[in-house]
Amino acid sequence: MIANPPLCPRLQDKYARLLAELQKGGSVLVAFSGGVDSALLLYAAKQALGHKILAVTLAPPYVPDREVTAAVNLAATMRVRHQVLHMPFPETIRNNPSNRCYTCKKTLFSLLQKTARDQGMKHVVEGTNTDDLGDDRPGLLALQELNIHSPLVCAGLNKADIRDLSRAFELPTWNKPAFACLLTRIPFGVRVDSKQLARIQQAEDFLTRQGFPEVRVRTHGNLARIEVDQSRISDLVRADATNRINTHLKALGYDHVCIDMEGYQRGSMNMPKEQTRERDNE
Repeated sequence: MIANPPLCPRLQDKYARLLAELQKGGSVLVAFSGGVDSALLLYAAKQALGHKILAVTLAPPYVPDREVTAAVNLAATMRVRHQVLHMPFPETIRNNPSNRCYTCKKTLFSLLQKTARDQGMKHVVEGTNTDDLGDDRPGLLALQELNIHSPLVCAGLNKADIRDLSRAFELPTWNKPAFACLLTRIPFGVRVDSKQLARIQQAEDFLTRQGFPEVRVRTHGNLARIEVDQSRISDLVRADATNRINTHLKALGYDHVCIDMEGYQRGSMNMPKEQTRERDNE
């Protein structure tokens, strides 16, 4: 049993509810991206169920290698059984449709359900939290249709709670920035290929190494629109002068590189407001 550090009564109560919710499952497959939500969920699942858990990380082409590697390393540190499922690009979202999140979730979590059955796990659990319920997230509908369990919601945990608990448990993800798949860097209706995704991943990896862990390289054809937090735009300009960001991104094949002066905004590549808005996920 993992020893818990002292928690405030409110978090103590919520975490106890989370453990109880997981124990109901008997055995679970944890959808594990390596982000802050799924890391806490996996930690709790190990505490609640011991060896009766399996962490699975899905690795379609639009999830960066750095995220998969981070998930592998964290699962190893936590000493849990872990699998990475590499999979081809689902043709149903190749043209980046406006319902891509719903379609993607339906495809990926159907695969996780099959894996759970094959591995003898009774349930699939994932890391939606209560803050997510206030967003327009089409993927949640797919999870409901597949009867995927969301124990963090059942325990009443929001994002701040999850970060506080993760910090208390010394999980390295406690302050990890939110992440969204690379499809959110490309406008709806644009056919996606591996070359586009590789270029975006290389650009964001470079910018991360320059000290911008929460960055989006929105791609409009051969134009790169860089988004960082508005408070860091001046840092990005200075970094360009020192580290030649413009030159580096152009070497990747972009003809034009610009900074979005409005700063990082969730879902900035979404449809106009009168159409369904799809938000970035962890």
